[in-house]
Amino acid sequence: MDSSFGAPAAQHVPRVLDDIDSAVSERANRSWWDAESGDYHGEHGSFLGADTPGGDFVWCPEDLREADAQLLGEVSGRRILEVGCGSAPCSRWLLTQGAHVVGIDLSRGMLGHGLAAMDRLGEPRVPLIQATAESLPFADASFDIAFSSFGAVPFVADSSRVMAEAARILVPGGRWVFSINHPMRWMFPDDPGPAGLTVAIPYFNRTPYSEVDADGTITYVEHHRTIGDRVREIRSAGLILDDIVEPEWPDDHERVWGQWSPLRGQYFPGTAIFCCRKPR
Repeated sequence: MDSSFGAPAAQHVPRVLDDIDSAVSERANRSWWDAESGDYHGEHGSFLGADTPGGDFVWCPEDLREADAQLLGEVSGRRILEVGCGSAPCSRWLLTQGAHVVGIDLSRGMLGHGLAAMDRLGEPRVPLIQATAESLPFADASFDIAFSSFGAVPFVADSSRVMAEAARILVPGGRWVFSINHPMRWMFPDDPGPAGLTVAIPYFNRTPYSEVDADGTITYVEHHRTIGDRVREIRSAGLILDDIVEPEWPDDHERVWGQWSPLRGQYFPGTAIFCCRKPR
């Protein structure tokens, strides 16, 4: 689980199962990201800023950066938690802005890339912790801001629990901002070309997407929720939803990333960013 903008194309035979719980999702996704972390950084690390001095904070494949969007508000001096930090380029960037940052991720392999980058570049270390977003290892009201850039939210079975945990660890007035694959993308094949413009799956089908190996062991899981589901999760956690940002595809942006492409970006959004806060 990381700032992944979704995983690369499936490498195993896909299978859909209705009963993939938190334990199965956690086990599969931890193993998947541990195994794929090297190849993933080889392909996408430069765009994410994984090896950039001071990191970088990219919200989505549409190339929206926190330096421009400022969705977290003032960060200097704030206590900030990144949920599903991967190799932590976002957390490293926030550290350069004067924030006090902690990152968590399910995958030890992804965290290892972040630690190695900080050591290699001689940077101050952002504390990185291996943990699940469904049970954050922090006391109540420990952070001023929490965020997730394509991190944990789609990869856990109980995302409502993630919202509740974010609310718990925030101080009153604290912000919770997370970006995910836009829910409407669930309807389309995972293809950046013309085949990816045709609806193939019902939007309301919440059956998890899973991949299995030759022995039938589940190796990767993503969970789908509608926009309405996300809003209800946020409200049930006692949070206030201020905005849903749907970044448009920039005219001069030619990068293809998995299912994201200039072609698809012309027609429908690829990312949804939910901007929430805890009441005072």
